[in-house]
Amino acid sequence: MSSKPILIISAGSSFAEITSRYGDFGQWIASGLGEHNVQYLNAATEPLPEPATLVGAVISGSHAMVTDRESWSEALAAWIRQASAKGLPLLGICYGHQLIAHALGGQVGFRSDGIELGSHLIELKQAAGSDPLFSKLPDTFAANLVHAQSVEKLPPQAILLGSSAGDRHQCYRVGTHVWGVQFHPEFNETVMQLYIDLLQRDGKISPAMQASVTATPSAAELLKYFVEYVRRE
Repeated sequence: MSSKPILIISAGSSFAEITSRYGDFGQWIASGLGEHNVQYLNAATEPLPEPATLVGAVISGSHAMVTDRESWSEALAAWIRQASAKGLPLLGICYGHQLIAHALGGQVGFRSDGIELGSHLIELKQAAGSDPLFSKLPDTFAANLVHAQSVEKLPPQAILLGSSAGDRHQCYRVGTHVWGVQFHPEFNETVMQLYIDLLQRDGKISPAMQASVTATPSAAELLKYFVEYVRRE
C-alpha cells in the first residue's frame, strides 16, 4: 500500500457565513475521505506538485466559473492532463468535475434553466455496474447539488455513469482512473440548507424553486470508495 498522500486541491471557498462556522470544501472532503495522509493545496496561490509524488487527488468545488478561463484554472487544467496521462487517480467535484471535462476535451457552459439546487436523485447507468467506485452505490441515490454551469459535452472516451432529472452528465469516468461528479458528496444537510438560504437571501434563486434537502448517505460513501481505490494493494 502506497504511503504517498492524497492531495485535496481547493479550487475555491464556500461562503464566509458557512466557513466561519463549519469549515470549507477541503475540510469536508478530508472528513469524508476518512484518510489521515492528506495534503491541501490552494490552486489559485500554490504550485501544483509532480503527480508521481501523490497516490491520488481530489479537486474541489468553487464559486468560480470554468468558462472564465482564469489563469490558475487553466494551469490546473494543464496539470489534470499531465496527471491523467501519468495514471494518477483523480476525482473532481462540481467545479472539479467541470474542469476535468474541460481539460480532457469536453465542453462546459451555463445551464439554460438556472441553478440546480438542493438534494436530487442520481440515477446510475448500466456502465456504473462495472465501475470501481459506482458499482458499490445503489442504482438510485440522493445527492446534494448547487451549480450554475454543467458539463455540456463529455470528453472523448468518457463513460457516462449517472444522471439527474436536471443534468444528464452528473458523473462520468475517463479511462480507468479519472472521475467527475457534479454533485457534492462532502455536503451534509446543514451545509446544503445554508446554501439554499444564502442564495435565496441574495436573490440568486426564487423560493418558488422549492429546493429540498434530504440525507445523502450513499453519495457521501463515494469519497471512501475513492480512498479504497487509490490505497488498493
